[in-house]
Amino acid sequence: MTNANIKKEFSVPYYVPVGNEKVIFTAAYNQGLSILLKGPTGCGKTRFVEAMAYELDRPLITVSCHDDLTTADLVGRYLLKDGVTEWVDGPLTRAVREGAICYLDEVVEARKDTTVVLHPLSDYRRQLPLERLGVTLDAAPGFCLVVSYNPGYQSVLKDLKDSTRQRMVAIEFDYPTPEVEQGIVAKESKISSLQAAKLVKLGQAIRRLETGGLREVASTRVLIAAGQLMAEGLSLRDAALAAIAGPLTDDMQVGNGLRKMVEVYLQD
Repeated sequence: MTNANIKKEFSVPYYVPVGNEKVIFTAAYNQGLSILLKGPTGCGKTRFVEAMAYELDRPLITVSCHDDLTTADLVGRYLLKDGVTEWVDGPLTRAVREGAICYLDEVVEARKDTTVVLHPLSDYRRQLPLERLGVTLDAAPGFCLVVSYNPGYQSVLKDLKDSTRQRMVAIEFDYPTPEVEQGIVAKESKISSLQAAKLVKLGQAIRRLETGGLREVASTRVLIAAGQLMAEGLSLRDAALAAIAGPLTDDMQVGNGLRKMVEVYLQD
């Protein structure tokens, strides 16, 4: 069995469309356009990219961006190996050479001087200059640049430059409808639809809070994690406290409020 067959048989990413996001992504990909995914944490952006890479039969290279990410981390650097200095491609360069989809997760976390390297890749040129090598790479057929970020985290200091935004096609995400989310939670965590419905009801209630002192609300991801704990035998209450209420805050008063919500919405 070939690697491709193994991938198709065992690694089909589970993703439920909530709008026309797949149509937009495919159209942008076919036209060689870069793609910007906007949405709250844990709403399915990464899973969506995995699903699209599978459908388009392209390799996927993912980079989790952070404050210390440098241009060299993306494009590559010279390294000393066995006494010999060799150039080693970074993930972005590998994707350009191989015609892969390169996914930069939470791109605004990277330094602005780092993201500038994306400009010639994300417009009509589709080129990556490698200054250390003195060459410019043309993106191989199939290459696609995809970036994501959470608008709720944005500030004056952390935001995408307008010059970067205008080179991309934007797809906006939000949490699924209760009915869709219930199916996702049940499928991913292997619990009953009734149990999943209770978790989703709690998640919806937390999201309706104005702020409640929370930086983030209950994402689909944490609801799935709670369901996975339930699949291992934990009660609804204990699973929700461990996977939902606990990770969302360290504030004692806010935490007490979340625990009360758990008691109200989740009863075994």
